[in-house]
Amino acid sequence: MKKKICAWAAHTYPEYINYHNEEWGVPVHEDRIHFEFLTLEGAQAGLSWRTILNKRGGYRDAFADFDVRLISNFTSSYLESLIKNPNIVRNRLKIISVYENAKAFIQIQQEFGSFDTYVWSFVNNQPIQGAWHAKKETPPSQTNISLQLSNDLKKRGFKFVGSTIMYSYMQAIGMVNDHSPECYRYLQIKSLKAS
Repeated sequence: MKKKICAWAAHTYPEYINYHNEEWGVPVHEDRIHFEFLTLEGAQAGLSWRTILNKRGGYRDAFADFDVRLISNFTSSYLESLIKNPNIVRNRLKIISVYENAKAFIQIQQEFGSFDTYVWSFVNNQPIQGAWHAKKETPPSQTNISLQLSNDLKKRGFKFVGSTIMYSYMQAIGMVNDHSPECYRYLQIKSLKAS
């Protein structure tokens, strides 16, 4: 019997299904993975998530496996060379944002001990269970919390961290469980601890 999954992932694209089944909504607590998702969600702006998933390996190669210390030391000539790299989204502003975000990310690590400590504080260290389910609605594109997170990150110098992008990020890293209640992953994700 085929398991029910969220409608957005119910495509024939194996990359969508694998991402949904293995990663989406699982609480993340590793700073490198946090930075990967911040980068990928920012890169997606105006594009499909399938495009980003297909370029994920290219991003890992181009951006030192999302090591913020290494990225913060990239030279301007290296950043400029990435604009010709077909394995990532060749948008100058998005590329430069990864470098700028790495520097801001390090500042948060220094202030809070880890980015993980900082970001999970926005939900009191507990995943939010998608309240929209009870009303038979679709997930929101942003919330008050994603707006607060977005505003705070912008104040700290981050780019491509709008409220909608931050809500997608929160869904991806398990700060909110927006799996459909009919989806086999809903209860599995709900049972996971925040840390």
